[in-house]
Formats: sequence, C-alpha cells, structure tokens
Amino acid sequence: MGHEQFKSVAFHNAELKSEHLRIFAVLVFLATFIIVTTVRIFTVHTSGERTSLAWSYILASIVTGYELWMFRKVDLALKSGASPATGFWILSTVLETSVPALAMAFLTSQQVEATYRPLVSPAVLVFFIFIILSTLRLNPWIAVLSGIVASVAYLFAAWYLGWRLRLAAAGAVPQTTVILNAITLLLGGVVAGAVASQIRRHVQSALQEADTKRRLEILEHDLQVARSIQQSLLPQQQPQIDGFEIAGWNRSADDTGGDFFDWQPLSQGKLVVSLADVTGHGMGPALLAALCHAYVRSTFRRTEDLAAAFEHIHESLASDLTPGRFVTFVAGVCCTGCPDIEILSAGHGPILVYSRPDDRFTQVSTHALPFGILPGFCTDPPSRLPLRPGDMVLLATDGFFEWENGQGEQFGVARTEEAIRACRDLPPAEIIAKLYDTVKTFSDGSEQQDDLTAVIIKRCSQ
Repeated sequence: MGHEQFKSVAFHNAELKSEHLRIFAVLVFLATFIIVTTVRIFTVHTSGERTSLAWSYILASIVTGYELWMFRKVDLALKSGASPATGFWILSTVLETSVPALAMAFLTSQQVEATYRPLVSPAVLVFFIFIILSTLRLNPWIAVLSGIVASVAYLFAAWYLGWRLRLAAAGAVPQTTVILNAITLLLGGVVAGAVASQIRRHVQSALQEADTKRRLEILEHDLQVARSIQQSLLPQQQPQIDGFEIAGWNRSADDTGGDFFDWQPLSQGKLVVSLADVTGHGMGPALLAALCHAYVRSTFRRTEDLAAAFEHIHESLASDLTPGRFVTFVAGVCCTGCPDIEILSAGHGPILVYSRPDDRFTQVSTHALPFGILPGFCTDPPSRLPLRPGDMVLLATDGFFEWENGQGEQFGVARTEEAIRACRDLPPAEIIAKLYDTVKTFSDGSEQQDDLTAVIIKRCSQ
C-alpha cells in the first residue's frame, strides 16, 4: 500500500485488518441500500421508477460481489503474510470511487430536468462514503486519489447527463454548482488524506509502543533468568569448618551485578573464602563476574598458594577485561584447628578486622593492584591474621561504604564499624543483616547505586 518508512509484520497486518474493516463498512452500506431499494420496488407503482430501482439493485449486487471478492483476497493476504501490489490498491480505488458516477449517469430519474440531474442525484452523496472510508487504508495518497477520481468521475457523469459549462448563459448557477461540487469532492479527498496520515501515525506509534513493550518484557524476563542463574552460582549454605563461623550476602543494584562471594574447600581441612567486585553493575559486569568466579574455582583446584592463584586468575582475566574495566579481589584461607587466617587482597579494601578482647578495629592494606590495571601481576606476600574468640574479619564491597543519604553524605567506614560493634556477639549472617538495615536506614530512601556484597569470617570458641 505504498512506500513506507515504517514497515513491520505488525503494521502490514494492521493495514490489512483496517482494509477488512473498510470493506465490511462498504458491505453494510450496500446491504442497507439493497434493503431500501427492495422496499421502494414494492412501494413505488410507476413502471419507469421500478425499472430504475431494479437497475440500482443490480449495480449494488455487482459491487457487493466485487467487495466480497476483495474481502477474500485481503483475507488470503493476511493469512499468507503477503501484500497485494500497489497497483491493486490504485485500481481498486479507481473502480470503487467510479461506481457513484455510473449510478449518476444511468440511474438518475429522467423526470428531472437535465440541467439539475447532476445536482439532485442521490449518488453524489455516495462519493463521500467512499472518500471517508478510504482513510481506513492508512495511506494518505490513496485517500487523495479517491478525491481526485470522485471529482473527475462526477464531472464526466454530469457531462454525460447534458451538463455544459456556460458561465455567461442564463441558469449559470446550477452550471457553476457542478464545478463547486467537483471541487468539494477534490477537497474532501485532500482532507481524507490528512486524516489518513494522522491515523497512520497513531497506528505506527501504537505498534512501536507495543513492540517496545514486548521487547522490554522479553529483556526483563532474560534479566530475571540471568539474575536467578547468577544467584545460583553463589553459595547456598554456610561452610562448616571447626573454629570459624562464616556467612556471605549479596544484593545487586540492578537485576544482575558485578559482585560475587564464594568459598571452596581445599586439602587438609582448609577453606578459601573469596570476594570480588567488577567495576560497574549490570549485565556486562555480571558476565565478567561469572567468568572471574569460574576462573577462581578452577584455579584453587590447581593450587592453594594465594600469590600463585592470584597471578593465574589475573592472566585468565586479562583477555576478558576491556580498557577501563578492572576487578578488585580478596581471598582468605582458614584452616581447621588453626586460629590464623591468611589473606591476600588485589586492590580490594577496606578490609576491617575487629578484635573482640580489645574492642577495636584495624584495617588490612591491599597487597596488589586490582586485576586488569597492569599487564603483569605483582603482589606483596599475604597477611597472616591471628584471630581470638570473638574476633572477625569483614570483607565488603564499596557499595556499603559509598551509599549516600539525601544530603550526599556517604555511610563510610566509621559508621560501618559502629554498626558491627553494636551487634558483635551475633552470628555472622545476622551481623550482615543488621549492617544492611543500618545502611538502609541511613540512606533515608535514596536509591541503591552499587552492588552490595559482604562476607564475615568470625573466630568462635573451640
């Protein structure tokens, strides 16, 4: 139905369904006309009038058959997904809009004076029916064409009935009225074209909005699936190791995030606890976090040496990290029956260590740059932290410390220490929950901007 800037299967179907509606409207009009004609045949008693009405009935029946054929053709196009050629629509418009002219030329009552026949024929009004319904073809040029055809066909029918333009002659009023009617039909087509253009824009906007909504629903579903997969990669149960209580927690800022925590048993009763933070949040960092998680798992199956493991993880991630993207990572090794933990940090901090007997916090400095900053990886030796009963180590991503309230003030390290001190005797999982509640209250309703992940390693009595 013309050359369009917006083409889609949905719009193609909308065009054909609109054409279905247009044909249905024409059929309703013709059915009404046939009923009225039938009534007139049985109520008008003059033989000449009966003959004229009978021919009107025949013409309406022919047009009805044509419209039914059109309906069938459009229905087949709708089912097959194909669209009739542009010429088909043009020819159809020309034929349909010419029908009222045929009715004018051959069915106008001979009892009316020839000068007035083009003005009093009821068929003139039918032109406007076809012009109005042409807007349902959603093509402004088709609507304009219907106006042009109606105007020209009307003039030809008037000429056939004996009308001639004689401006200076007596009776020029009906003569010029024919011209006025022709101009009115032409302007009707132009107005119909403008209306069709607006309808077309609204249909396009509605379809594009529906398509966008559908795509967003698919994307949201995919994100939910990705989130469930990402969450399934996190440990589902707390690890069991004599002398320690360990718990982890994660909440992404978006459906997916770039943080993860994990723990993995090693030989000789050891356990490695790790936490990572990929810059940014969303789908991209989530994919990198999943890769990093896989690299960490495979690496610690090969080696239990922290420095060697970090170097191998860095090498594995090097080809996956784009410029400007990096990963902070920290890992600690706990051993059954050993009060110390060995910890190594690649750019991840602050790492808070709470001493229960002294009721004070200290921070562990980072040992190396984050993964992805430099081509090679160089690190200081791991730190060994002796823990007494009640002592704990907090590994947390910067989403906790940098969450701002309505005044733009960050939660910070000091408030984090106060929150932990207030619930220091609770199990690690409950301490993390209390910490989150405190941060949430401090934020005063401000939106979470970064992923939140925390792990607490707490030394308990033997």
